[in-house]
Amino acid sequence: MKNIIYFLGSLAVALVAAFLVHYWLSANDDPGYVLLGFGGWSLETSMVVFAVSSVFVFFGFYVFFRLLGWLIRLPAQMKAGRKVNKFNRSQEGLIAGLVDSAAGNWESAEKTLIKHASNSGAPLLHYLTAARAAHSRGAMDKRDEYLQKAIDQTGGSDIAVGLTQAELHLSAQQFDHAIETLTKLNSIDPTHGTVLKLLHQTYQHIGDWEGLLKLIPSLYKNKVLMEAEVKLLETETFSRLLKQASASNEEARIQAVWESMPLHIQNLRDIFNIYFAAMTTIGAGVKIEELLVKKVTEQWNDTLIEIFANIDNGNATNQLVTAERWLLSYPDNAVLLRAAGKISLRCQDIEKAMKYFSKSLDSEPTVAAYHALGDLFFDLDDKDKASKCYKRGLELAASEVVSNAEAISK
Repeated sequence: MKNIIYFLGSLAVALVAAFLVHYWLSANDDPGYVLLGFGGWSLETSMVVFAVSSVFVFFGFYVFFRLLGWLIRLPAQMKAGRKVNKFNRSQEGLIAGLVDSAAGNWESAEKTLIKHASNSGAPLLHYLTAARAAHSRGAMDKRDEYLQKAIDQTGGSDIAVGLTQAELHLSAQQFDHAIETLTKLNSIDPTHGTVLKLLHQTYQHIGDWEGLLKLIPSLYKNKVLMEAEVKLLETETFSRLLKQASASNEEARIQAVWESMPLHIQNLRDIFNIYFAAMTTIGAGVKIEELLVKKVTEQWNDTLIEIFANIDNGNATNQLVTAERWLLSYPDNAVLLRAAGKISLRCQDIEKAMKYFSKSLDSEPTVAAYHALGDLFFDLDDKDKASKCYKRGLELAASEVVSNAEAISK
């Protein structure tokens, strides 16, 4: 339409110009003439005819060259037009694919997105959304294919592609692949909050507490977690590491974890309870006895009393003195009375052991106290009393089981 307007406008200008030239030259009594010669040829005409003819010749050449230019540009214009049409269709396809994906029509979304990806201005979005759709319908091979195409689009270093890949691997519980991807992303951008958060969640899920411990400073520094959350995570991490070391029954490993802890973590009751119990279990209770006694003196702890009773340091007499000193402050503590009874047995003071076990049961009947007293009667060859103690212990244990079951069912 624009070209037609240009042509008609040019024609009108040419006609007006020809009319004006003709009018101006015709106004003279002697309009003159023009003689053109070329070789043996000559042309003679009036100035009016020559001028008007020149205007039309110029217009003819102008139209010719405009048409020629249009013809030359035509292939490129047609190619650009096709490209624009494809781009527009790809944009429509992207919208349709996103709508299908949001509606849960995974297969339809995947086909639409991939069909128009090559012509889109944002092919990365096509491939990532198609990968999620393929993952949602369980087509893991297709998912990985689309993710690879997305990586090819970005040269393999785009955070968005890596995060999508990691999230899909986590969703499929492919933790090794997720860790590999997230570790790579973390090396590209160590401060990226989402990468750090996913690494944190993955390490927690697979129980890689050593990896999580190394990550904690970055979680705090980059404000992925608040200070209170970091402290809770740090406590849980050291607790898990200590439990893992305890399960190995290796003193050096337990000690290494303990010594790597900050002082504020070591001073947490749950943490030092695990440490003292682990060291006592592997027979290294003598090494922690002094610190254990100090902790009990600072803050009463029934768990440590039970651990203390299981430490055989070869000097049970001194241990009994310590226990009886505590009894001056806690005369009715059932745990302490039972511990004093166990230590009295190591001192071979049967009468005192029986007294402490009996007092423990009077203060608070427990299965452990009944069992300890029953063992004592059994060693004294008093089978009847031993049987009674065992029976009461079993009845108490059964009662506790029933109570716990009822509490759970409520």
